Amino acid sequence: MNGKIVKVSGPLIVAEGMGDVKMYDVVKVSKHKLIGEVIELRNDLASIQVYEETSMLQPGEEVESTGEPLSVELGPGLMEGIFDGIQRPLNVLVERSGDRIGRGIAVTALDHSKKWHFIPTKKSGDKVEAGDEIGYVNENEVVRHVIMVPYGLNGTIKEIVEGDFTVDEQIGVLETEKGAVTLKMLQRWPVRRGRPYREKMAPVTPMITGQRVIDTLFPIAKGGVAAVPGPFGSGKTVVQHQLAKWADADIIVYIGCGERGNEMTDVLQEFPALKDPKTGKPLMTRTVLIANTSDMPVAAREASIYTGITIAEYFRDMGYSVAIMADSTSRWAEALREMSGRLEEMPGEEGYPAYLSSRLAEFYERAGICKLLGSKDKIGSITAIGAVSPPGGDMSEPVSQATLRIVKIYWGLSSALAYKRHFPAIDWLVSYSLYSDKLADWFSENVAPDWSTYTGDTMRVLQEEARLDEIVRLVGMDALSPRDRLTMEAAKSIREDYLHQNAFHEVDTYASVQKQYKMLKLIIDYYFEGMNALDNGADIEDILTIPAREGIGRAKYIPESEISEIDKIENEMKSQLGSLAVKESF
Repeated sequence: MNGKIVKVSGPLIVAEGMGDVKMYDVVKVSKHKLIGEVIELRNDLASIQVYEETSMLQPGEEVESTGEPLSVELGPGLMEGIFDGIQRPLNVLVERSGDRIGRGIAVTALDHSKKWHFIPTKKSGDKVEAGDEIGYVNENEVVRHVIMVPYGLNGTIKEIVEGDFTVDEQIGVLETEKGAVTLKMLQRWPVRRGRPYREKMAPVTPMITGQRVIDTLFPIAKGGVAAVPGPFGSGKTVVQHQLAKWADADIIVYIGCGERGNEMTDVLQEFPALKDPKTGKPLMTRTVLIANTSDMPVAAREASIYTGITIAEYFRDMGYSVAIMADSTSRWAEALREMSGRLEEMPGEEGYPAYLSSRLAEFYERAGICKLLGSKDKIGSITAIGAVSPPGGDMSEPVSQATLRIVKIYWGLSSALAYKRHFPAIDWLVSYSLYSDKLADWFSENVAPDWSTYTGDTMRVLQEEARLDEIVRLVGMDALSPRDRLTMEAAKSIREDYLHQNAFHEVDTYASVQKQYKMLKLIIDYYFEGMNALDNGADIEDILTIPAREGIGRAKYIPESEISEIDKIENEMKSQLGSLAVKESF
């Protein structure tokens, strides 16, 4: 159906003669065929957010409805791809229009001419249902791209063949109750509709990130949701980059939503060069990038979030563990605010739309660990981590508060820590993880039975330091008792030797949970052994200056292959503290 533009207001246009279109239908605007989406209907007037530059559009120009919702292409070719917010491959756009994206460029998300070698895992006569694997494509050296029966279909395979095919070509035939259906490697899915699953489960397995402050104090579960709020310069993007690099997820979907272009450039330069610790291959081989940076159309920020989560669900349905990074949801919320204002809707707090919370919840609730569709028991998960950029670090603003009501983890970044060059700048006094208790059994069984004891002691020492810090500021360190001085020194060691982590150091950038346990045990044992030495008459100055303190400080730089060295440092530390107590007792 065709209509005519009657009003142009930035990324929003109003067209008349659109009485037969549906909400969220995709339309093509003007002779340039700009991509837009219907976001409001009033009689035959349709309000359309346009995902491309709208300058020079005028009333009277034609608007053509496609009759379909905004959808993504799902199939071989997604991995290692970088797409804009509406899933146009940026490498193709560069070839077509140069460094600045031209208007109205229509390209397919996947390469429809490339042939992939399809290997069937089912044969003629097999009964299958939606979600079942019928074959696979080795998309690269790392990712086995599973080809599944599309949603809503079940029946008997009549024909299936191995060979080289494009995503559009027939790979088999499925006989259903309604007749024969052609099977292809390509699926299309509307981005605003979550892909179905059988059952959502409670998360009980941690996603190991290799970041000590996260894994030890504020762990995230596979299928969990987390927020990383913080002011400008506190390291939100670096935290998300580290999680994308080192988290033990099978697939990474990274969404640059309204952030600066140089941050996406860093990802593009680093990921192909970095080796995945699990496979030894470049990290880019298991990564999909969605780039909708601050200089790209504002309206497409919302589409980029939905595009990313839909691609994540697709890989989840294959049985993979997927981690999705959204940087940042605040920029998406700002786009919602702008569009809401242009629609002249009743504003909520600080001008954000009244439906801000529900839109954020729609995104985060699509994460989780699920039993999947299909005749076999399969489990897949999506772990969602969203950065929040509150102006001036003000956590009382609407986006931060709406996000905190939804997520289970708050990794609060501190400008004070960032100013001290303490990274990751996650403030241990305000952050929390509601998954800690659920994950305690896993850490006890897979790392050490006393893991929870050591992490609990760590938080108590840090909280005690915060209490004593007020006294130190007033009267100085020398006014403290020997026990309090030792507490302050142990807390300093936890902060500087354990929680501080250099993202750019080849060893310190990642720490396995086994190394984390040994490092934490070393520091906490030093604290309790030191207290014991004090009780047996040792001098506090001798305890604070034992030679093993140097070894505690360099434990973070010990390679994973040599972590038994940490045990040697601990033995030396205990021996030195023990000799102090014995000497003083004489």
